[in-house]
Formats: sequence, C-alpha cells, structure tokens
Amino acid sequence: MNNRQPINQYMNEICDRLDSELTNLFPPSWKVPETLHKSMSYSLMAGGKRMRPLLVIAACEAGGGSRDAAIPVACAVEMVHTYSLVHDDLPAMDDDDYRRGKPTNHKVFGEASAILAGDALLTHAFYSIIQASRQFGVPAERVLSIVEDLAEYAGPRGMVGGQVADMEGEQGLTTLEQLEYIHLHKTSDLIMFSLMAGGHIAGCTEAQIESLRIFGHHIGLAFQIQDDILDLVGDESKLGKPVQSDVKQEKVTYPYFIGLDPSRREVERLTAEAKRVITEGNFNDPSRLLEIADFLMARDH
Repeated sequence: MNNRQPINQYMNEICDRLDSELTNLFPPSWKVPETLHKSMSYSLMAGGKRMRPLLVIAACEAGGGSRDAAIPVACAVEMVHTYSLVHDDLPAMDDDDYRRGKPTNHKVFGEASAILAGDALLTHAFYSIIQASRQFGVPAERVLSIVEDLAEYAGPRGMVGGQVADMEGEQGLTTLEQLEYIHLHKTSDLIMFSLMAGGHIAGCTEAQIESLRIFGHHIGLAFQIQDDILDLVGDESKLGKPVQSDVKQEKVTYPYFIGLDPSRREVERLTAEAKRVITEGNFNDPSRLLEIADFLMARDH
C-alpha cells in the first residue's frame, strides 16, 4: 500500500489517458463534417472531472480486470454524459450560457449544431463500447450486458426520465421524494451504469455487480446532494459557474428541504454506507473505489 499512487495522482493519470483517447474519437478512415467534429470535441474536452469514466476503470480494476479493456467503455460513458450536458444547456432546457467557465456549446456553434453534436455523441458511445470486444477481447456476452444497461440507465427509465422529471419539477416540485427521484435518475443512474460496466469488463459475479450498483446508487445521490450544498457555499472560481444559481432559478434542493447541516450529514451517511457495501463485496482490491468515495464527499467543486 505504501508504494501506491496517491488518489489524486491516480485520477490525473486516468484523466490524461482519457483525454488522449477522446481526442482521437474516430477511425482515420471516417469522413466526419469538420463542424460536427469540432462541436463534439469542444464539449468533450471542456475540462470535466471525468468521474464516470474513472469509476468504470476503478470498478474494473477492483475486480481484477484490465484498464486497457475498460477504456473504450469509459470513453463511451463520458460521451453520454457530455451529450446530456450539451442538451441540458439548450435554450429549451436550462438555457445556460456557461458550462465549466466556458460558453456553452450552442453559444459557440448554434442550437442546431449543438443538438446534432449531442445526438452524435450518444450514438458514437455505442460504437465505442463494442471496441472493448473488437480490440481487447472482452466476451461479447459481457459487452451485450453493458449495452443493455446503458440503454436502460441512460434512457427513459433512467437519465432521460430524470431530466423530464426535473423539468416538470421546476414547474411545481413539492416533496423530498420527488427531488430524490430526480437526483437518482438524472445523476445516480449513469454512475451506477459506470460501476456495473467496469464489473462486467472484469468478469465480476452477479453479486459483485449488485454491490457495485448499490455503491453507485449511494455515491451518486451523495454527489448530487454535495452539488446542492456547493451551489450555496462553494467557491465560484472553482465551480466554473455562479454560486446560488439554484436559488436564483428557484430550483428546489436538499438544503431547501432539510437544511445545510442535515444535508452534509446525509452525504456522510450515504458515503459510509456505500463504502460498507463495497468493502463486503469480495473484490480483489476495492481500495481505489473507497478512496474515490471519500474524495467525492470532500470535494469543493
């Protein structure tokens, strides 16, 4: 353990690898319109935390799997996450001018190009997943499970359903249960998918996959509650967006319902329960997942 990289170094190393892979999105023989390629790359390379692809790799390694084999799926989940942000920022949705301190995609390339860039990112994600089998020999049955999970967790029952509930909620959200539904589906579902996908690549057992799902459920909800907290008390220069934007947009958040300190305690409770589940999951080495859980709880942006 003493010779292990610190968690920040581990995360930075993976982010550098992902940046390199995401810069070369398409096979050299493909002819893709230049504007579309630029629009996709603009949002993909806008400096996100890469949390979801990081979780794919950490879960795969926890199960004794290969980082190289996990990379195509890690890139895929980042494409799906990025497409959701590009569409979320559109005037018909959240109508945001800035994302991570930079003008949003539609502000740079126009609404039509932003919509199509999001469409292309979502579609290309499935091509990328298949490369885990084509290039790295992950059994087709496991890749099939990953594709099925992504369609479920990113689709109408998952992330897209959460986005719809979020839009409807802004028109009259009244209960904590409704807010939790939004957080679970808009945020946690893609985190759960990422962890389960890493487990599938590693050949984990069904019980281990379920442990990864529960871990993702808990840290995903904790992550979103932490976002709610940071919107109130975070550092604007680190967040890349104005603080108290939720208040100004009259969005209902966890601190609104239960208060700031109880929200912090809920983040701690969810994180502790997530760590317990993964510790008891009989993984080869779950330490990176445990470190990531602590890192996410303590983050300030």
